[in-house]
Amino acid sequence: MTEEKINVVGINVLKQNGANIDEIVKQLVYNASVEFTAYYYFTNLRAHCTTLEGEGLKGVIEDARLEDLSHFESCIQRIYELGGSLPNDAMEFVRMSGCEFLQLPKPTPTDHKEIMKKCLAAEQGAIVNWNKMCNLTLGKDPATYEIAKDILKEEIEHEAWFLELLYGRPSGHMRRKYAGERPHTGKHSRALSQL
Repeated sequence: MTEEKINVVGINVLKQNGANIDEIVKQLVYNASVEFTAYYYFTNLRAHCTTLEGEGLKGVIEDARLEDLSHFESCIQRIYELGGSLPNDAMEFVRMSGCEFLQLPKPTPTDHKEIMKKCLAAEQGAIVNWNKMCNLTLGKDPATYEIAKDILKEEIEHEAWFLELLYGRPSGHMRRKYAGERPHTGKHSRALSQL
């Protein structure tokens, strides 16, 4: 049985704009793997913020954690619209993220400073990833660019929060109205509704 070639105008127009669809899909799948895996690791890191001081850290990690889930969800529809897909093997998906550095600190898994350093490193890596996506799509793929710039904005906010916690650098951070508010990406991850 031969596969019929389907005319996908949404992709053809982007190619005419100069978009490299294969590279965009590859980067979207990679970024989705990072966001999904960061969500998992932030869940574990948050659980290890013990003592009274840890209670305050949990709230900040929770906001970043739930927004990372939103970032993952924000990618899914666009990956499929562009003809891509997620790996069938969840372990392959997690391995591609390269997020092993987010495992609990050793030898003390409840070391708040080390937990914050890991969170900061994750947010800084995400900024690089989403900035790359913005550069790939600017002026070529407006729909993916819109998603990428909104995620980038939230990642920059997350970085500022962890810089404040670690180094006392003011971030202008105001608590979200509710955990996982997703002020910039909520429109892209409607499946999550209000967490």
